Amino acid sequence: MKLVAFSGSTRSGSFNQQLIKAAAKIAQEELGLDVTVISLSDYPLPLYDGDWEDANGLPEQALVLKQLIHSHDAVLIASPEYNASVTAVLKNTIDWMSRPGDERDPGKVLFEKPVALLSASPGGLGGIRGLNHLRAILQNLTAFVTPSQFALAHSNKAFTDEGTFKSEDAKKAVIGVLNCLQRTTQMVQSAH
Repeated sequence: MKLVAFSGSTRSGSFNQQLIKAAAKIAQEELGLDVTVISLSDYPLPLYDGDWEDANGLPEQALVLKQLIHSHDAVLIASPEYNASVTAVLKNTIDWMSRPGDERDPGKVLFEKPVALLSASPGGLGGIRGLNHLRAILQNLTAFVTPSQFALAHSNKAFTDEGTFKSEDAKKAVIGVLNCLQRTTQMVQSAH
């Protein structure tokens, strides 16, 4: 299974970027998945604007990102919670992923795409409120969002200096999400 993984944050030192890297390492080393970790900061996009799109078309970086997502079987997102919702950069990226491009465009890349959600926050809820919004957005685009998700509370104290989880419970929770994503992906693939 080919998995593309990214965080909804472009902040250096992001807890969600740490979470996605720790989850990707587990996916590769313990579950044998082929994981591509990316950063949304490598795909800068203008704020979505219909007039801008009419004048310029799909931005080149959006096309590259759509092709990358299309070439993978599933998506893993670690989403920060900003004011109980998703980040602007993540929402903007999703908005551009839903837009059509030229003949090189692979189309609706999130349509029936298996997606699993994680979040990390220094707070006690771990960003769970934002995941509810993200789930609704992705399901509206007909992505298959797994029922299993994980919100890492007190993330400022959750990682070792090597970037692994201090807590075995956190590691087990991430493995549970990844296993659910694998099963969902297998079901989607067998249905096609």
